[in-house]
Amino acid sequence: MLKLYRMLPSSSSSSSRNQLLQILSYRKLEVRDFSTSTNNYSAAKGYASDRIFAPYSVYKGKAAFSLSPCLPTFTKLDSGALVVDRRGSIMMSFMPAIGERKYDSDKKQRFALSATEVGSLIAMGPQDSCEFFHDPSMKSSNAGQVRKSLSIKPHSNGYFVSLNVVNTLLNTKDNFSVPVTTAEFAVMKTACSFALPHIMGWDRLTSPTNQQSSGKVSFQPKTNSHILDLEWEK
Repeated sequence: MLKLYRMLPSSSSSSSRNQLLQILSYRKLEVRDFSTSTNNYSAAKGYASDRIFAPYSVYKGKAAFSLSPCLPTFTKLDSGALVVDRRGSIMMSFMPAIGERKYDSDKKQRFALSATEVGSLIAMGPQDSCEFFHDPSMKSSNAGQVRKSLSIKPHSNGYFVSLNVVNTLLNTKDNFSVPVTTAEFAVMKTACSFALPHIMGWDRLTSPTNQQSSGKVSFQPKTNSHILDLEWEK
């Protein structure tokens, strides 16, 4: 901006220079506040960051939920090849309502949809339903201590998306039920269709942007790896 100021002709009036500086300053703010294309700047906080949060959220009277992709992590073999270390998922986060347009994030519960479960959601028709069950201790002596079930069932104007969580260790039961319209469900299906090859890691096979100029694969994480463990925090 200073360079442009010095390039102004000396005959220009002070008011003209001020107007130009105001226009440039306004345009700079406009790009800063509304651009979502940069990976290294956070306009809201004003600091550099590689973390990107772009969930799709549905808020209703009794509860709310959001969907967000969690990308896989990779391990490099001695041969130089990459293999998936942790599989990606679509993380669904549910929160109960505690008032009008207010939700309790302290009672958040999560459910991580695998690639196959995402495929079941995408394939659903207007009258179809599906249900998924998760148990972190399945096929062990601790099976059943924490159980989660996610169901999607049709109703007259769309679907009910419900999550049931039973924790026998804490002696708690949490239930969430969120009605979604056909339009909201269409967005969910389209977003999941877009994210599916990414949570499988297949985008790394086709995207040239994941390779550095030296020809080596970049290991910069697109999301924090600990996100994949968040489903079982409660």
